Amino acid sequence: MIPTIGVGDGYRVPRVILGAWQQSSGHSARVAGPEEIFSTWDQALARGLDTFDCADIYTGVEALIGDYVRRRRAAGAGIPKVHTKFVPDLAALRTIDRGYVERIVDRSLTRLALDRLDLVQFHWWDYQVPGYLEVMGWLGELARAAKIAHLGLTNFDTARTRELLALGVPIATAQVQYSVLDQRPERGLAAMAAAAGVGLVCYGTVAGGFLSERWLGQPEPAPGIDYNFTAPMAMRLDEAISGVRTELGIKVFGDSLPILQQKAAEIRDIVAKIPGAADVSVDVSAGAMQVELDLHRAALARYGLNVSDVREAVQSGIGGATAIEDVGNRRAGRPRRGSTPSFPIATARSSFARTFPSLSTRPGSGRPTGRPANARPTRRPHPVRARCSMAPKT
Repeated sequence: MIPTIGVGDGYRVPRVILGAWQQSSGHSARVAGPEEIFSTWDQALARGLDTFDCADIYTGVEALIGDYVRRRRAAGAGIPKVHTKFVPDLAALRTIDRGYVERIVDRSLTRLALDRLDLVQFHWWDYQVPGYLEVMGWLGELARAAKIAHLGLTNFDTARTRELLALGVPIATAQVQYSVLDQRPERGLAAMAAAAGVGLVCYGTVAGGFLSERWLGQPEPAPGIDYNFTAPMAMRLDEAISGVRTELGIKVFGDSLPILQQKAAEIRDIVAKIPGAADVSVDVSAGAMQVELDLHRAALARYGLNVSDVREAVQSGIGGATAIEDVGNRRAGRPRRGSTPSFPIATARSSFARTFPSLSTRPGSGRPTGRPANARPTRRPHPVRARCSMAPKT
């Protein structure tokens, strides 16, 4: 049997909680039917995994668990504990009132076929919008009205958790992402929660399956592929708004790739020094234009060329190279300025052909031999990203 642990005032849950995020519409590569899911849940309950995690925004999941609860109840079998979430719509944050909160809670009660919700975990999309303190107070009133047994938080940072604790509303749990890859709770939240008697309900502990034996002995990822593990709910809004899969993204625009790289590195170094910043990196937007070179080394050797010759030719034709310098500036003690002509990326292939016009035939033969390299404009491939699953939890 799975050992249990106490969270909150006498409330005990197993050390592993059965997440149901994967049963939400569009969150699983294979769609299982209700009978298969219920059979799996029966086996889980038989082994002591008697606590499920879901949310009001996991499409169809509360209703699915409700069907399972009705089936178990009709058969005279024990029903699982259910941890759901209260996640108000982003568009409604500024207009939420007590009636809205109670309607969502009542809807969860109906969907889950329960008289009282075992645990409601509260999430607030945008701290810049006031109101989360009032909502927590209203949830506390619903708990006193016996509609909710225990209250928790999900994906709140340390500062806001401290504010919510100061309200005096009992908080049993705080759900956060926590693993050997993501140790942000150790920066203050874990200690504060322990001091306040708040249990941490952690997801992403195995990075969505990345930290498992199936990756042992596997080849290294292909060059150019990026990996990023994010929280499945808290990050969703950030990514939709910014187009960047991160909590905070700074976009740098311009025509010169070297300058963009320089400025991006400078910004990265500044941001990395900000207290609380972690995993600061520079990423090129997916779909950005780039040039791919196919080098024909035999042809290069035939003409006494090396790879750097081709690279410099392409850089001059496409990226630009300093052609004229203003020497007068240097004599006057001012920085030297240069003129850097370049061709548009759309003409990359033709500009490369102009760079090596004489290399289409073997010297003295007049027979085509092919260029020593081909250049073609392409778009940068989309990064491969993986969201951490909601289970297991500890």
